[in-house]
Amino acid sequence: MPSIIKFYLLKVRRLGAVFGHSGFVYAWLGVYAWLGVYAWLGLACLSVFVSPARADIKVVTSIKPIHSFVSNVMQGVGTPHLIVDGAASPHAYSLTPSQARLIETADVIFWLGHDLEVFLEKPLKTIGRNASTITLMETDGLIKLAFREGGAFSEHGHDDGHNDHDGDHNDDHNDGHDGDHVDDHNDGHDDDHNDHDGDHDDDHDGGHDKHDTHGHADGALDPHIWLAPQNAKILVQKIAEALSTADAANTAIYAQNAERTIQDLDELSIQVKAQMAPLAKAGFVVFHDAYQYFETSFGLVAAGAISINPEVMPGAERLSEIRALIEQDAVTCVFAEPQFKARIVQTIIAGTGAKSVLIDPLGAKLTSGQDLYFDLIRTMATAFSTCLD
Repeated sequence: MPSIIKFYLLKVRRLGAVFGHSGFVYAWLGVYAWLGVYAWLGLACLSVFVSPARADIKVVTSIKPIHSFVSNVMQGVGTPHLIVDGAASPHAYSLTPSQARLIETADVIFWLGHDLEVFLEKPLKTIGRNASTITLMETDGLIKLAFREGGAFSEHGHDDGHNDHDGDHNDDHNDGHDGDHVDDHNDGHDDDHNDHDGDHDDDHDGGHDKHDTHGHADGALDPHIWLAPQNAKILVQKIAEALSTADAANTAIYAQNAERTIQDLDELSIQVKAQMAPLAKAGFVVFHDAYQYFETSFGLVAAGAISINPEVMPGAERLSEIRALIEQDAVTCVFAEPQFKARIVQTIIAGTGAKSVLIDPLGAKLTSGQDLYFDLIRTMATAFSTCLD
């Protein structure tokens, strides 16, 4: 028994003998006070050896798919902040004052890059200059595809030589997983600026094909890299490494979470590959060319795209080209996007027998969080099955 408690017990007896009941009360209060001190010291010591695994860093992410990856890697440690939530567009987005404060006080910021999130370029260089900014489009090992050209893709978009296999393919996690390996694809157009508010009517179409000239520079890379699960695994690994650098105390947790997420991505790829296998020869047209990473991951072949740039509506000549493509190639599906009015698509498919289903590369209508990426890929697979089966 600690000597301090023995001392107080002796005092209890003496005070009780001198002052009676009141002496006992005050003496026992002293004992309890010292017991409380010892208990507090014991818990403090225990906390040194048992880490609460809370991150002392503030993490900010740009778009939903990236937020999903980071949320998985940070599971049990913390929750990242998301800038572009809901159905907002990363192309036309404007930061709110509260989001500007998030960037200003962030320790780590994950974004894809200037090709997709132009609105973040200046804030990252100014108010976010003290943060560690991770540009995921620059990650080593990613498979990158150039934009495809034209309303009708040449040979349905399967050309060689226009891919950027940026470094190694992180083979540590890739062996033996069907559906993870993105095949070669051809060059083309359109980026992920697909989340638009939909207030462009067909009035913009009226025979002015100059509207279609606002595309992408030759050799520009399609930034929708997350739609290939192979790339998703590489991004998860990069995120874990960046978080470990900023928060070394939780390195083991980040590594474990990344490994678990990569295994889940492998399983997702196998499932979706099997689901898409019967649709390999089905012809379809997309609203804008945002899906080639998904297509090449799962053996699908797009015949063309309605729009070069989702911010600029197609002209009459392009619409006629797409309609002829539908009729000549027996295209059975034209995908619309929830951010745009469906009238253009309905006009194109009228009388052709082709179906139309909504599809979205960002998960505009999905709840953000750990499950979003998996829900996004499964939702896209379901859309393809529904429209092409």
